[in-house]
Amino acid sequence: MEDSLIIVVAAVIFDEQGRIFATQRGYGDWKDWWEFPGGKMEIGETPQQALKREIKEELDAEIEVGELLRTIDYDYPNFHLTMHCFKCKLAGSHVTLLEHEAAKWLRSEELDTVKWLPADEEIIEELKK
Repeated sequence: MEDSLIIVVAAVIFDEQGRIFATQRGYGDWKDWWEFPGGKMEIGETPQQALKREIKEELDAEIEVGELLRTIDYDYPNFHLTMHCFKCKLAGSHVTLLEHEAAKWLRSEELDTVKWLPADEEIIEELKK
C-alpha cells in the first residue's frame, strides 16, 4: 500500500485555570485512545476555519483559535500525518460530545494519566514543561 498524507488540525483548548481539554476516541483503530479534538482540513479552508468547523461538528462548541503551537509530522503504519496544533479557548461553556466517548480537563501534571495517540505525545511533552 502506498503511504498517504493526511493533513489535520488540532485544538489544544485551555481553560482559565490552564487545564487542557482531552477527548477519547469512540471509533476506529485507535478507539479508546486520547487526542486533541480536531480533524481533516477541507479544500479551500484555512487551518483556523477547519478547526472552528471541526470543533462545531465534534463538540457543538465555538472556539477562539489562537497561535500555532506546533506542527507535528508523524508516520503511522499506513499513512503520514501532518498535524497543525493551535492554542484555543472555548467561546462559551457549552460542550456536547458528538463523536467522542469521553472528555476531561487535565492539568499539566495529569497529562500522563490518559493514553494519548502517538502523534499527540510530542506536543504533550512540550505542554508538561
